[in-house]
This record gives sequence, C-alpha cells and structure tokens, in this order.
Amino acid sequence: MGHQESYQHNENYAQFLSGWEIGFYAKYADTLAPPKSGGSILDVGCGVGQVVGRLHSQGFQVFGVDVSEPNIARAQKVCANCQVYNGKTLPFKDAFFDSVGAFNVLEHVDEPELFIQELVRVCRPGGKIVVSSPNFLRVLGYRDYHPRMRGILNKWKNWRRLREKCTEIQKSPQTVRFDRMPPIVREPFSPDDDAIVVTNGLEMKFFLEKHGCKVISVSCTDRYVPKIADLLFNATPLRYLVFNAFVVAQKVD
Repeated sequence: MGHQESYQHNENYAQFLSGWEIGFYAKYADTLAPPKSGGSILDVGCGVGQVVGRLHSQGFQVFGVDVSEPNIARAQKVCANCQVYNGKTLPFKDAFFDSVGAFNVLEHVDEPELFIQELVRVCRPGGKIVVSSPNFLRVLGYRDYHPRMRGILNKWKNWRRLREKCTEIQKSPQTVRFDRMPPIVREPFSPDDDAIVVTNGLEMKFFLEKHGCKVISVSCTDRYVPKIADLLFNATPLRYLVFNAFVVAQKVD
C-alpha cells in the first residue's frame, strides 16, 4: 500500500484537520484567489474544506480533491464540488482552472515530481499555481518541530545537502529528485510527522519552472506575519534556509 493510501479511510486525519481554524490557511487562500471574481480554483488536498469554503463564499467557482474519504465527507458539507481522487492523476482536463494550489500536501505524496506536473497541467496558461510545504532542509531555526530540522548536526547536514542540490540543478538538472525520508508514526496522529518527502523551496521552484512556469515568489512564511517581519525574512536568499516554502508561480502562455 502506498503512503497516500494510508489516508484513504483515516478518520483521525479528518478529526485532526477539523481543529484548524481558517486563519491558519488565510494567506494560502487569499493568494490562491484569482484576480477576477467568478474565476475557477482547484485546491488539491483540500482536507475538510476550510479553504474551499472560504473561497466559495467569496463567489469563486471552487473545486477540491483529496485522497481521504472522511475528509471529503466533511468538505462536501461546505462545498459540493469536492471529491476523492487517487492521489496521482487529477480528474480534470488540461488548462481547466484559473488557479491551482496545494497547501502542506507535497510532503506526503508518493510521487512529488509528478504531483507538481499535474498541478501545472490543469492550470490554464497565464493562471496561478500556489504550492506550500515545510522546509525540511532548514539550516536556521529554534524549537523546530520535526527531527529532520533539529540540532546542530542536522542543520549542518541540511546546509551541505542544499549546496549539493544547487550544484545538481546547475550541472545535472535531469537527475534532480526530491529526497525521501521514512514517515514517523505517532499516537495521537500527526500528519506533520509522517511526511515522506524532503520538501524545500529550492526544488519546488525548480520543478515548477521545469514544467513551464514562471516563479513569481518564494517565501518562507506560509501565514500572515507583521509586514516588517515578512520583509526581513524574505528579502534575501536566507528564505531558503528557514521556516517553510511558500511558492507562487504563473503558468507561461
């Protein structure tokens, strides 16, 4: 059984996600919204529907997909356009949406490189793609929540791995792949622990560009923070070394 299939009937996952307020997703939802009212949006890994519900109430044509049946049962109560999918092929035609996004999903998928390609496929030329995931190659940080990010030794290893990734992207782009890691299964259930992909802004940007996108921004803040803090965190390449990877791109015509 693939890792994604472990979510298919996971009621604990749905209960976990139900506890998150819409404010947690606000920056993602606002960024995902197309500039014109009535535009079409796809939220991949929509969970229990906080984002699709918010965007639906703003007048957008919103769709959501998720691999979890308990998640979709809850999401359909706020937006009927939500459905279970197989976690690999999005059930929509090419260039179908004005905006496509995935929030804290990429780190859990079995084939992350193909996942990004699918996001781009269903987005129309000129449309927006928003992908946000943890930066598991953090080099700077305090009280980091995942073992991969903690401690001086791990941070040194992450720094070295990022440098290797930069070299590989420049000299051997055809070999670039996200690193994988074994999931950590805990009780009570925590989806942050059972991530299997070492997501990071550098490679997320690379694969979006590889599949025909212009990357508009890469930031390390996936939630709203005071403007001065946001500027300081994201003004330099240090944004690739801390916090999260919040990437916004436009599909090229």
